[in-house]
Amino acid sequence: MHDLRVSIIQGETRWHDPAANRAHYGALIAPLHGSTDLIVLPETFTSGFSNDAIGSAEGMDGATVAWLREQAAKLDAAITGSVQLRTDAGVFNRMLFATPDGGMAWYDKRHLFSFASEHERYAPGHQRVVVTWRGWRILLQVCYDLRFPVFARNRFDPAQAGQADYDLAVYVANWPSARAYPWKTLLRARAIENLSFVVGVNRVGTDGNGLHYSGDSAVIDFLGHPLSECMDEEVVATATLQATELLAHRERFPALRDADGFAVLRGETIATGD
Repeated sequence: MHDLRVSIIQGETRWHDPAANRAHYGALIAPLHGSTDLIVLPETFTSGFSNDAIGSAEGMDGATVAWLREQAAKLDAAITGSVQLRTDAGVFNRMLFATPDGGMAWYDKRHLFSFASEHERYAPGHQRVVVTWRGWRILLQVCYDLRFPVFARNRFDPAQAGQADYDLAVYVANWPSARAYPWKTLLRARAIENLSFVVGVNRVGTDGNGLHYSGDSAVIDFLGHPLSECMDEEVVATATLQATELLAHRERFPALRDADGFAVLRGETIATGD
């Protein structure tokens, strides 16, 4: 593992306008060429969090997937964020992970937000997805997943050289400001309990449903300390995750060795290579 530079893109997503959002976020990330390894966009960054956006959901052969691949190649960095994706199995809130070589991995949001009737229109994902990028194992998670620690629990496997199964958890979100304190608190809890870095990227502004988002995006270290914190404004921020510090902390405080074994029904870990 080498150090990993992560850029969080806390943007004001345009409502139901994929083309405008691709242009807007494209302008925000353009200066990052050569200065980052991973770019993180918010949840549903082409539309905002909307049940009505399901009608214009794209396929994997659509404009947004092509755009992500193009941006990853242009910036020589992986890019991730979620969009509504239509498949034969339904429409998913799908977190895409594009790499410069044209690779594309994805995670379908498992925990749908029934409070906003997301479960009535979108299909739930079932697989727990860990991707590998530049030597880092990265758990992909979407918004409401943050409230369910069992699914995100880091797993220590003595048979795998004593490794945890991920080093960084990435949460992309449209998390309203009315619940900002739980967002900030749970990001830190996930980092501390999993001996992992955590990145949480939220949007800002007011959406078409009148919900306000205060951002509060952050990069959190394995002790729960913020390496980068954003306020209520559109911002691009880059932080460097120190690999040696993470590994040294796990060696000093190997709490995962004492963790309970468990199984998640209909959930499994999928590992993908560089």
